[in-house]
Amino acid sequence: MRTLLTLLLAAISIWLAVAPTSAHHILGRPSYSLNEDSNTPPSMQVEVQLGDLLVTTMVYPAFPRLGVPGRFNLYAKHTNGRLYKGEVEFSVRKITWLSWFGMGEESREIGRQLPDDNVFRQAFRLDREGDFLVTATLDIDGEPHMIDFPLRVGEAPMIGALEIIIALVVLTIAAVTLVQRRRAMVGKVREMHDDGPS
Repeated sequence: MRTLLTLLLAAISIWLAVAPTSAHHILGRPSYSLNEDSNTPPSMQVEVQLGDLLVTTMVYPAFPRLGVPGRFNLYAKHTNGRLYKGEVEFSVRKITWLSWFGMGEESREIGRQLPDDNVFRQAFRLDREGDFLVTATLDIDGEPHMIDFPLRVGEAPMIGALEIIIALVVLTIAAVTLVQRRRAMVGKVREMHDDGPS
C-alpha cells in the first residue's frame, strides 16, 4: 500500500513538472482584460449573444468615480467571423427606488459610435454618484436590440435596499411579538381578576 501511494505521488509530481502551462496573467492580472489606457481590468464585463451576433461590453476604469472620465468599450462580431459595422447608441439613467415602479429618470443619450478598429468606444463622465443602468442599442437587420448593464459610480452606501428591507422585517416581527405578548398578559390579568376571591 505504501509503495502504491509513493508511486502515485511520484507520478503526480512528474506530471505537474512536465505539464504545459498557459500564462495569461501579468503580475496576477488577466492580460486579456487590460487595454492601452488602463493598467487595471474593467469593472464590468458583459457578454451577450443577439442572434448570430456576439457582443462584449467593458467599462473602464475598474472603479468609476464621480467626475472622473471613463469609457465603455463594446466589441461585436457575428458567429461566422464578420464584424458588426453598424452604429451603437449609448444611453444611461440613474437607478432609484422609483425606477422599481416604472417611474424615475428618463434615459439620456451619451453618444452614438461607429467602430474604431473594430471597437465601439464611448467616453463618459457622470456628475452624480450612485447606481446607473447603461444601455447599448444596436440595429440588427432593421430591429433595435438593447443590452443593459449596471454601473456603480463612487463608493457603495453603507446601508442599501437589502439592509433596509431586513431591518423593516425584523422591526415588524418584534412589534407583532410585543403586541401579542401584551395581549396575552392583559388576558391573563383579566382572567385572574374575573376569577378573584369569591
